[in-house]
Parts: sequence; structure tokens; C-alpha cells
Amino acid sequence: MAAAAAAAGPVFWRRLLGLLPGRPGLAALLGRLSDRLGRNRDRRRRRSPWLLLGPLLSPTVPQVTSPPCCLCPEGVHRFQWIRNLVPEFGVSSSHVRVLSSPAEFFELMKGQIKVAKRRVVMASLYLGTGPLEQELVDCLESTLEKSLQAKFPSNLKVSILLDFTRGSRGRKNSRTMLLPLLQRFPEQVRVSLFHTPNLRGLLRLLIPERFNETIGLQHIKVYLFDNNVILSGANLSDSYFTNRQDRYVFLQDCPDVADFFTELVDAVGDVSLQLQGDDTVQMVEGMVHPYKGDRAAYCKAANKRVMDVINSARTRQQMLHAQTFHSDSLWTQEDTAAAGDRRPAPDTWIYPLIQMKPFEIQIDEIVTETLLTEAERGAKVYLTTGYFNLTQAYMDLVLGTRAEYQILLASPEVNGFFGAKGVAGAIPAAYVHIEQQFYSEVCSLGQQERVQLQEYWRRGWTFHAKGLWLYLAGSSLPCLTLIGSPNFGYRSVHRDLEAQIAIVTESRALQQQLHQEQEQLYLRSGVVSSATFEQPSRQVKLWVKMVTPLIKNFF
Repeated sequence: MAAAAAAAGPVFWRRLLGLLPGRPGLAALLGRLSDRLGRNRDRRRRRSPWLLLGPLLSPTVPQVTSPPCCLCPEGVHRFQWIRNLVPEFGVSSSHVRVLSSPAEFFELMKGQIKVAKRRVVMASLYLGTGPLEQELVDCLESTLEKSLQAKFPSNLKVSILLDFTRGSRGRKNSRTMLLPLLQRFPEQVRVSLFHTPNLRGLLRLLIPERFNETIGLQHIKVYLFDNNVILSGANLSDSYFTNRQDRYVFLQDCPDVADFFTELVDAVGDVSLQLQGDDTVQMVEGMVHPYKGDRAAYCKAANKRVMDVINSARTRQQMLHAQTFHSDSLWTQEDTAAAGDRRPAPDTWIYPLIQMKPFEIQIDEIVTETLLTEAERGAKVYLTTGYFNLTQAYMDLVLGTRAEYQILLASPEVNGFFGAKGVAGAIPAAYVHIEQQFYSEVCSLGQQERVQLQEYWRRGWTFHAKGLWLYLAGSSLPCLTLIGSPNFGYRSVHRDLEAQIAIVTESRALQQQLHQEQEQLYLRSGVVSSATFEQPSRQVKLWVKMVTPLIKNFF
């Protein structure tokens, strides 16, 4: 009976909304939203009594399948359990550089494109249509042209992965920007447009442009040039090259990492629509269509394609590890370095964390929750997001665990939606409402000393940085950071395709770089207090407060 009553609520809403004249699209959308609201309300009702048991209720730390080894450096850091889920890439910290500004990011991108010889792989939400974006396209064209004119034929390949809905918005869009490259270099250029399998049928026909992006997106941001990789949260758009603050890390001469992300982008590209020279799209032969074909069959095929990349890379890295450190147990690390025919012992480890809930891939979610769970008393976690809308699980862990948290988010004035036309212009106010609700819960639990909110502000800039820095108890420098595309919100966990990396390092020099990056971001922020929400700019209209619970899982 209880189950029937629970189900009756959404059914009643759908019937009621179906009576709205001339609004079938609105009715369908609001019906879905009301279902979400009911589930959110149920979670909130269950939440309070169990909050302080969060660490006990969250996933256990995956067990390490092999014991620490005196020959291999993996045995010396506490995060080696991550290698049970994803491949582990050991690198020298001298190959890792943290970038600090949009301009540095843009200039590095152009420079890397110009010298690329073998491959350029770019995954982003979209490519903008302004003069700076055209500069990038011109760099690609010039490099491809040189490859054709070279004395020896070049095998340079360019692969670009974007989101279908965002990349197709407007008459001039990402597709029209890239068509000249496809037309001129059809054998060397591939443009893939990911279309979420959740946007289909009547929903796809009725939801208008811009709003259809709320259902799910390709959100990975990886920029790769031969064996060099940039991981970021930044898109390929002019503001991300000028005055939109993000995070960026440059991995130089890391062939194994570059191979992995090339294969990952290829895998997502294979289950995406392929842009043709006449601006049409078609699927790879033999692949299920994302919105015309059977959804379950499509998602199963996509899961297999992506997981094959992750598992094969993990197997390769395990074999490489065994060959490097275990092929002759009589050798010491000093012997291997002196011999010169083996890799130097790494001091930094890269773990790619993938989240694709539509395909039932939840690696990033598992690792993030485990990191938050295992952060001990005295540890400090600096967490930043351009859009403060943490999932219920992440909020429970922040409020129920022992580490200290400093959470950096965008003030309304530097939110990317600030000043937008129409309904989008109210999104910054919705984030303020969510922020105020979370702050009130922090206060009600007496956690103000342990959990602190800070708002980023910089005149003429917007804020899009996301990630995490972990400082172990007693340490003044971080030993781990997460950097990439996820925002720690509902969309990142449940709707979009995301990728980031965990960087674990024992190098004091790299730890200093990461610490400086964190400090520079937080220096431009102010601490949130109850007085913050009394300011006129923080007053949220009643209708926004009423609508926010309905739509918070869509932005």
C-alpha cells in the first residue's frame, strides 16, 4: 500500500499537468521534475538522524589486491587503493606543471597545436564562434597543411569530441566552425558529437534549444598534443581564454597518460554522432543510435566500449609495473637507475577518474566519496566549484566526517549565468538559495569552525574553477589534488560524461605548485557569514525559492 501511495503522487501530477492547454512539453518536463522533488524530499526526511553516521554508511575503501613492495614506490603512499579501479601512471613531478591563467592556457594550446606531429585530441563541451576560437581552428589548419607538405608524409590525426546539443546551438556554432577542416582534410580530421541517450522521443522534440542541454552533456575537457596532455575544466571559448578563471594542469612527455586519454576520447567518439562535410551526422557503422535506437542496448554497448579502455589500460600498467620493479628481485632501485635501461622511479602518480552514470560507470563518484570518508581529523580539504550544488551524498560526508573543509564557490556577480536573459538570469539567485540552505545546516549542526564557505570575486571576471586539494593532518602542503571537469553536483554525478585526474605526489616542488594554486584562488575570496545573506544582492525572490527544488538537478 505504501509503495502504491508513493507512486500515486507523480501519476497525479502528470495527469494534472496534462490538462495544461497547449503545453505538452511543459507538462512532460514538470512531471519529471516533480518526480525528482518527491525523491529529494524523501532523502531529506531520512537524512538528519543518520547524518553523523555518514562515514559508516559510505562506500568502504577498495582493498589493495597486492601488498606494498620495497622495490616499488607505489607502496609508500596511502592512495594506492585507487589502482584497483583505474590504471595508475607513475611519472616524474618534473613533467607536471600547474597553469594559473586563461591567457597561459590559450597560448600553450596554440603553441602545442603548432608543433604537434602525430596527434591532436580535443574533448570539450563546445567550441565557441569568436575570433579567438577561430585562431585555434586556424592553428589546426596550418598544422594539417604543413603535415601534407612535409618531405615525408605525416600521419597527423586530429580528433575533436564535443556535445551535440551545445555544439549545434544557433546558426553559427561549433559545427560550422569545424566544417572547413573536415572538408579540406577528410582523412585526417574526425569530429564526434555526443548525444545523451536520455534525450529522446517526445522529450527531444518538445524541449527547446538551450533547455535540452539540461538532460545530459559531454562535459569532459581534455586537450592532447602528441604525448603532452592538458587536463582542465575549461571549454574552448573566448571567455575561458581571457577572463574566466579555471584550473589547468600540463602533463608533459607522458606517453602512457596521453595514450589512455586518446583511447578514452576515441571510445566516446565511437558511440557519438560523426559530423560529415555537408553538416549532416551519422553513426559509426554497427553502433546503436543514441536516441533512435534501443536505449538499454546503446548504454550497454557504450559501457563496454569505455570500460574496455579503462580495463585494458589498467592491465597494461600492472604489467609495466611488474616488468619495471619485479622482473629481477635482486636489483635495487639504485641498480635500475644506474643501468639506464629502465624508467626512473616516479614520485608522482596519475589516476584517471571517469564518471558516466548514463552508462553505469561511477568511478569518480566512488573515489571522491572514499576520499571524503577517509579524510581524518586534522586533515584539511579545500574544495572548489563554479556551481555550488553538491550531491546529497557529498553534503552528508562534508557535514558528517572529521576533516576541516574550506569550500570556494562563485559569488553571484562572477557566476557564469549572471546577467543572462530570461529564466537563466535567475540561476545565480538559485545558487545563492542553495548556498544559504547549506550554510544554515552547517550552523544548525555547530560546524562553523570546521566547515567554512568562501565566495570568489574578481572584477570583470567569472569563476569556473573546480577540484579538490587534500592536506594530510600536520602537513602544510597538499599531497593529492583532483582536477578536471566535474563540479561535484547532481549533473556531474548523474547526467553528464565527466573525467578528471587524481594527482598524488611526494614531490615537495609539485606540492608547492599545488599549494600556490590553491592559495591564489582563495586569496580572491571572502568568508561567508550570516551577514552575507542579509546583503541586498543576496535577496532571493520567493518564486526562485519555490522553483529551485524542482530544477536544482538540471543545472
